[in-house]
Amino acid sequence: MLAFWIALQFLSSLPVRLPGMPEPRQMGCSILCYPLVGLLFGVLLWLASYLLQSVAAPLQAALLLTLWVLLSGALHLDGLADSADAWLGGFGDRERTLQIMKDPRSGPIAVVTLVLVLLLKFCALWVLVERGAGASLVLAPVVGRSAMLGLFLMTPYVRKGGLGQALAEHLPRREAVWMLLGSLLLCSLIGGWQALWPLLAAVAGFCWLRQLMCRRLGGTTGDTAGAMLELLELTVVLGLALVK
Repeated sequence: MLAFWIALQFLSSLPVRLPGMPEPRQMGCSILCYPLVGLLFGVLLWLASYLLQSVAAPLQAALLLTLWVLLSGALHLDGLADSADAWLGGFGDRERTLQIMKDPRSGPIAVVTLVLVLLLKFCALWVLVERGAGASLVLAPVVGRSAMLGLFLMTPYVRKGGLGQALAEHLPRREAVWMLLGSLLLCSLIGGWQALWPLLAAVAGFCWLRQLMCRRLGGTTGDTAGAMLELLELTVVLGLALVK
C-alpha cells in the first residue's frame, strides 16, 4: 500500500503526505502502481462526467480537461514543454538537448505544443461527451501511466544521480511485466472492440517515441517520460473519438 501512496504523491496534486523520504527500493516499487494511479484518475473523470451530464457538451469537455490537468498538477505537461523545446532546439545533439531540458523557461515551441495538445484533447473529449462514452475516459490515464512503467522497464535512464535513476534501478522487473499485461487486459475489457485501434496506436506510438529517445539521448529522462505520457493519452482519446 505504501508503494501506491508514493506513486500518488509523485504523480498527482492530491493532498497525500508521507511521513518521510521513501527509500530507493520503495521508490522503485512505486512505479508498479503508476497504472493504478491512472485508473484512479480515469474513475474520477468518469464520475465527473456523470455528475456533469446535464451540462452542455463543450463546457463539460472543458471542465473535464481542467480536472484532468489539475489532478496531475500539470507535471507531465511541463515535461512535454521541456521536451518540445529541447528536441527542436537541440539540433540533434545529445548534450545540448539535455541542457535545454533543464532550463525552466519555455520557448515558443513549447507554448505551441501545449496549446495544440490541449486543444486536441478538448475536441476529442467534446466528441466523447456527446456520445455519452463515460467509461472510455478511464482508458487514456491508464495507458499513459502504464507507458511510463514500460519506459522505465525497457529504457536506460540517462541522468545520473537523479530521482529517475533510483526508480529505474529498483524497479521489480518481473512484477512490472505482469502489471503491464494486467493493464492491457483491463483496458481491453473496459473499451471493448472500439478500443482496439486506439490501443494499437498507443503501442505503436510508444515504440516510436522510445526509439527517438534512444537514438537522440541513449535513453529517457523524467521530461521525456512525461512527454510520452501526454502524447499517448492524446493518441488514445483521439483514437476513441475517431472510432465510430
